[in-house]
Amino acid sequence: VQVVESGGGLVQAGVSLRLSCTASIRAFNMGWYRQAPGKQRELVATITRGGDTNYGDSVKGRFTISRDNDKNTVILQMNSLRPVDTAVYYCSVSTEFGPVYWGQGTQVTVSS
Repeated sequence: VQVVESGGGLVQAGVSLRLSCTASIRAFNMGWYRQAPGKQRELVATITRGGDTNYGDSVKGRFTISRDNDKNTVILQMNSLRPVDTAVYYCSVSTEFGPVYWGQGTQVTVSS
């Protein structure tokens, strides 16, 4: 199973950035998690195949997750970025009852 992320980078606070992830499987759940240095990995957002979404409290109202089921792709639109959003962002995909597969991670750095 391949999970390939793209779209990270270095940006200034307040701007937007979009992350994309494509999986080689027909996923039920797709989502994004992030891990900042010295911290545990935390939920950013997830979306089911039917479009049900779940967001971490720190990103609600600023980030939007969406997916294209035909392309097995999930998009994370990040608006109003803050320095605290700096982290490695990981894409996760899974079938309905199967294991979770992770991408290699993409760095997002937000400068003040």
